[in-house]
Amino acid sequence: MKIRNLVSNFGQDSVHPISSENRTLGYFSTASLWIGAAVIVTTVYTGMLLVPELPFLTAFFITIIGSIVGAFFLISVGKIGTITGLPTLILTRGAFGHRGSILPAAALGIMYIGWTFIQTYMAALSLDHAVYYISGYNNINLFVFITAVLTVLIVLFGYRGVVAAERAVASIMVVLALIVFGYMFTKFDVQSLLMMKGSATPEITNMIGFDIVFVTVFTFMALVCDYNRYCKTTRISLVGTFVGYNIGNIIALGLGLTVVGFAVLQGLPMIYDPTDLIGQHSSIVSLIAAIVIFLSVLTTNVMVVYSATMSYLAIFNKHRFWIPALVIGMITIIGSFLKDWLLDHFQDYLILSGVIFIPLVTVMLTDYYLLKKSNYDANEIVSGEKKTYWYIGGVNYAAYLTFVIGTAFAYYFSFVFVLPTGATLFAVFLSFLCYLVLERIQRVLIDKTKLSSSMIENKNFF
Repeated sequence: MKIRNLVSNFGQDSVHPISSENRTLGYFSTASLWIGAAVIVTTVYTGMLLVPELPFLTAFFITIIGSIVGAFFLISVGKIGTITGLPTLILTRGAFGHRGSILPAAALGIMYIGWTFIQTYMAALSLDHAVYYISGYNNINLFVFITAVLTVLIVLFGYRGVVAAERAVASIMVVLALIVFGYMFTKFDVQSLLMMKGSATPEITNMIGFDIVFVTVFTFMALVCDYNRYCKTTRISLVGTFVGYNIGNIIALGLGLTVVGFAVLQGLPMIYDPTDLIGQHSSIVSLIAAIVIFLSVLTTNVMVVYSATMSYLAIFNKHRFWIPALVIGMITIIGSFLKDWLLDHFQDYLILSGVIFIPLVTVMLTDYYLLKKSNYDANEIVSGEKKTYWYIGGVNYAAYLTFVIGTAFAYYFSFVFVLPTGATLFAVFLSFLCYLVLERIQRVLIDKTKLSSSMIENKNFF
């Protein structure tokens, strides 16, 4: 009986539209949500890729510009969720068709589960180091388990649990991050950091640096509608997300840039974790840094596991929310024990995420804002009764072909032949143009098919 009562309190979230009376996110809640999402250890780690390849100030400037440009894409997708009240991956039905949306939903769900592996291990590693500096005790497996279990417990309560966690943690995390920054700026030589020059033979150009920062926003694209559908107004969705994401992303990347910069100046190995840098000087501040890293992962992992669950429900929408959430949480625990293998492949995984997300998001934005004139029938997207988004046999082949072309282009110029400018913006423009052209060709073919069928029917009638 007690177990049944507990289960009844779990989240009952679904892919159906959220009505206006059930929307609870105001400006502060939305900004807090996206600060919590963006301040994440993987983004901190990304900062290590820019310094000392680039001069510190150049890298920091690129961080600001890349974050702002990326945020415009994020709020554009989030606005669709606010207007329709639908989560992200059920919205892919509008562009890809009811059957065609299954593959994107499955692919993104799997990608997000992979992110939880990396983030959980990095948070556990930071806690392990901090506890070791204080007590001499270390047990990475224990901290992996604790991080993953806490994530699952919060997600089981659905949207309510996610928002409660973000509200509680976001402000604390920002304050603690400022303490860590303040300590580093008083303990180490700030002037040398600001004057720090880049590598004489850099592998990362300014444009590739921008590309790396810009592509990080695409890892949040399949999350945004899952939460922004709860925003009270479109304005709250746009402003809260833009402000929150930029504050969080700049803090996280700035922390990574600063830590690796000070480490290099002191002749230490390149590290991204402030816990390691500070631990040799102050075990207390090191613990604060570890708490920042831990909370950043907890808040983002909660959002990622929730969205991975919603991607499952986008395919199997009659299942109960908490069951796939629990299963995905268990998979996260197991995957996190891959440990150092995850760090060794982090950069490739980041780029691969962009390779998949970029054409998908571009198709969604093009379809909604240009082709559908900012008008989706939310109830029809879920039910499919009128087959408005059925296209050809339930699949929009123009969207699929664009997705394949955009993904192939981004992969080739990110892994095989790396462009000195980066491939992200080119992939966006290519996917945009391809979809417009292919959708037009598909529409002409469909119209011709309908005309031929009509002529045959009329001929048989006479």
